[in-house]
Amino acid sequence: MGRIPVTAITAELERPAFWGVDTELKKFGNWLLIWVVLANVGFAALWFSGAPPRHMEIVYAGLVGLVVKHFPFIVRYLCFVAMMVFSGLHFVGGLFNLNIASLLYSLQFFAEIKPGNSIDYIAAAIGIVIVMGLAWTLLKRDTNFSRPLLIAGAAGLCVTLAGVDMYMGKDMRGHYFRAAPAGALFGSATEASGFAGRADGKRHLVLIVVEAMGVPRNNPEMSRLLFAPLVDNAAVAERYDFKRGTAPYYNSTTAGEIRELCGRWGDYYDLLDHKDEACLPAILGRQGYNTLAMHSFTGSFFKREDWYPNIGFAKREFDKDMVAAGAERCGGVFPGACDRQIPRQISAKLKAAKQPTFLYWLTLNSHLPVPAGLNLNVDNCERISPFLKAEFPQICRQFAIYHDIQTALASEISAADFPDADILLVGDHMPPYFDRHHRTQFDPEHVPWLLLRRKDVGDNAIAAR
Repeated sequence: MGRIPVTAITAELERPAFWGVDTELKKFGNWLLIWVVLANVGFAALWFSGAPPRHMEIVYAGLVGLVVKHFPFIVRYLCFVAMMVFSGLHFVGGLFNLNIASLLYSLQFFAEIKPGNSIDYIAAAIGIVIVMGLAWTLLKRDTNFSRPLLIAGAAGLCVTLAGVDMYMGKDMRGHYFRAAPAGALFGSATEASGFAGRADGKRHLVLIVVEAMGVPRNNPEMSRLLFAPLVDNAAVAERYDFKRGTAPYYNSTTAGEIRELCGRWGDYYDLLDHKDEACLPAILGRQGYNTLAMHSFTGSFFKREDWYPNIGFAKREFDKDMVAAGAERCGGVFPGACDRQIPRQISAKLKAAKQPTFLYWLTLNSHLPVPAGLNLNVDNCERISPFLKAEFPQICRQFAIYHDIQTALASEISAADFPDADILLVGDHMPPYFDRHHRTQFDPEHVPWLLLRRKDVGDNAIAAR
């Protein structure tokens, strides 16, 4: 037998076994670890607690990974970061019913909030740092596999994972990304309750939009508690008739404000440079009403100090004004004036009014997440409901805030010297709870409202002043 040339042996040793699959599988494994596992593991961990759907983000990440797998390390890393930013923004937008454009526009206000007051946001930040650090290390590995079968397998795995994401979120459809579709039938509390029609110049009108107050679904305890401090109060019932209902909602808080104040779907962006004379405060202003808007947070947030005047509010007061008038400060991700102390200020303003007043108040403290402590008076929320404390602790804290606002309001409006006024309370959107356990306790399409209609409609105390 002849001798085998050394060059032939060397060539055989260097040849990848089975068409190069050994080497290719290693590259494929590296790619899979980064663009399928690392890019999605943090989100997939939330499947069992509940999260917005993100099947398309899974597909997009896989496609980007396949396109850039042969690019230099720094390009691949920047593309990975870009995909994670996109996925993160889309995820947060889903939680708060915001599209990407609205969410990006909202980022300019980030400096005004304090996410460090929430353990949820702190945990998310730590997770992001860990993922980015692992990506920096793993993306230095070779991911440039080229076998068509493996490329097809990579695409198939991404599509399969996207299908799993769709399946895991099947019972949460309708809970996320609620933009008003073209031709959506309009509805609002101010319209359905007849609130605006009560403007006869003889009574004040008070509209209160309660942050993140939704319609309980299949939860009798929450339904009972929602407006209990008002409807179960004998002194309030003696002076007011109650009318309750629900209204459809889309998107977030500012969209809820436009719904109730301007009678249409939309948001505030077009109001920054233009007036809308068809909005309720503008209409009432022309009818001789003094118009005042109050919000327990800073007026620069979502530029309310700019667009409130454009819908007819002659006067505006924000957290600094409320604190100056005696309210304490309450903490949270959105720190501002304590809502439970604002009804007293509302009462004082109406008692001092020299003309009929339309007073609008947007609350703050029930904005999610509602942390313990920070002067929110929610630590002992079992005072509201031991059941909620045991089964739905986050909802329990939020209901404690509702309870304190309504208890303070009941005390003021049932007083003998409180002037003739109709009061309408309505939610802006359902509470955007992160987890399925809490989020599914609310109707994903409607918000509740309660109208307190003054019984002694012949009282002309305001006109007689």
